[in-house]
Amino acid sequence: MIPRYTLPEMAEVWSERNKLQKWLEIEILAVEARVRRGEVPGEALEEIKSRASFDPERVREIEETVNHDVIAFLTNVAENVGESSRFIHYGMTSSDVLDTGLALQMRDAMDLILGEARSLASTLKEKALEFRDLVVVGRTHGVHAEPMTLGLKFALWAFEMARDIERLRRAREAIGYGKISGAVGTYAHLDPWVEAYVCEKLGLKPAEVSTQILQRDRHAEYVSAIAMTGCSLEKFALEIRGLQRTEVLEVEEPFRKGQKGSSAMPHKRNPIMCERICGLARVLRGNALAAMENVALWHERDISHSSVERVIIPDSTTLLHYMLVKFHSVVKGVQVHERNMRRNLELNRGLIFSESVLLALVDKGLTREEAYALVQRNAMRAWSEEKSFRDLLASDPEVAARLDGEELDACFDLDRHLRNLGEVFSRLEVLDFRDT
Repeated sequence: MIPRYTLPEMAEVWSERNKLQKWLEIEILAVEARVRRGEVPGEALEEIKSRASFDPERVREIEETVNHDVIAFLTNVAENVGESSRFIHYGMTSSDVLDTGLALQMRDAMDLILGEARSLASTLKEKALEFRDLVVVGRTHGVHAEPMTLGLKFALWAFEMARDIERLRRAREAIGYGKISGAVGTYAHLDPWVEAYVCEKLGLKPAEVSTQILQRDRHAEYVSAIAMTGCSLEKFALEIRGLQRTEVLEVEEPFRKGQKGSSAMPHKRNPIMCERICGLARVLRGNALAAMENVALWHERDISHSSVERVIIPDSTTLLHYMLVKFHSVVKGVQVHERNMRRNLELNRGLIFSESVLLALVDKGLTREEAYALVQRNAMRAWSEEKSFRDLLASDPEVAARLDGEELDACFDLDRHLRNLGEVFSRLEVLDFRDT
């Protein structure tokens, strides 16, 4: 299930050869552990190490007959090893190999994801500092609210990515477990030391307890962390889409030379990459639900989770990695239209300073309700009559009796409005994504 756009590193993680190679490594380590316990002759281990190999095509051919992937793999390995193959897979069940190997693949996939997430977060931080003083109008409910800066938007995203990175890191830790405990987790035919040895060599922890499988709450946490990160990317991409609307046009995703936006309308510059990211986030959320459905299985294990995981785990890791790479390219090449930002800031004729006027009147002794009524009646006139909010306030006798021209001007001072933003950026400056 590897899409054609996958970067080579991620494609390799989920390749059939890599999966089988990890199975072989686990099987050999289990034999090695038993040699150390005096249960297998050392000569057999040497023979296994020198001759053990597999051919994915041959494994597939055998599987057509036996209808069991692990048995097909073991049969092919035995064909190459010979008599000493009797020591391979001794006392183990298929899921000892499947789940431990899958944990290794999931760990490797997460390392690639974390690398891209940290890279994106660093660029978001750079953009936040670059645009820390570029004033834009803030919007709530899609309606102009109060002034803010473009840098503040990027800072918000940078801090959220830091939280996503921590979630992904915890997910990597949650999945970093293996098991070599047999058919129902009782170590009936292998000493627990074998499991501990194999896991240590692989950089995994032995599961505290297992059934035939590692418990799927671990996998659900992993896929959920991926889906949460996808939600963040959707949120960021959706904001760019909103800011790219023709009526707004404050920010645009990159539009390459030679790129075309529509088969019918040559003028179109559509936010296709951000739209793609928003769409793929829905797939990740669906996969997370499927991972949660896999947690409850019959007794010590049924196989209903297996077919699901063959799709959702490679797909989720691949999709998130792709989304991170693509959104990073959007952020690095983002086009910023300062003139439109200024135009939109002034579009509301000063209404974005209504709270400053409200609080100034409260400071003059009015109750909040009295001040609110004075400000709102002038704000409504500014809306309906398309007049300057400041001029309406200045000509209102009840307002003018309390605020002179200089005091009114202070309410409309952008620098005064944004004077405390430095606190946010000082927090951002010390944020180091390598530590998250």
